[in-house]
Amino acid sequence: MSHLDDDFKMNDSNLENIFGKVLKTLRLESDYSQEKLALDCELDRTYISMLERGKRQPTLKTIFTLCEKLNYSPSEMVKMVEVEVKNSP
Repeated sequence: MSHLDDDFKMNDSNLENIFGKVLKTLRLESDYSQEKLALDCELDRTYISMLERGKRQPTLKTIFTLCEKLNYSPSEMVKMVEVEVKNSP
């Protein structure tokens, strides 16, 4: 068993929901609507909505694209998700 197993005990839907929460926070802080972010990333607005609601999982390429438009590094975003995961019940 790795040391990560103890730090990250969770179900997949919890991780998806946390990613969505972080994405929405970053989007709002960057003053983007779902529609504008989707357009700039060449994604569908409904896909952004599903990501934010934890209904879809992004690809690595999508994470990099979103972060580029939101002016965050992918590592910053992943770190934010990691912090939220550790703080979740």
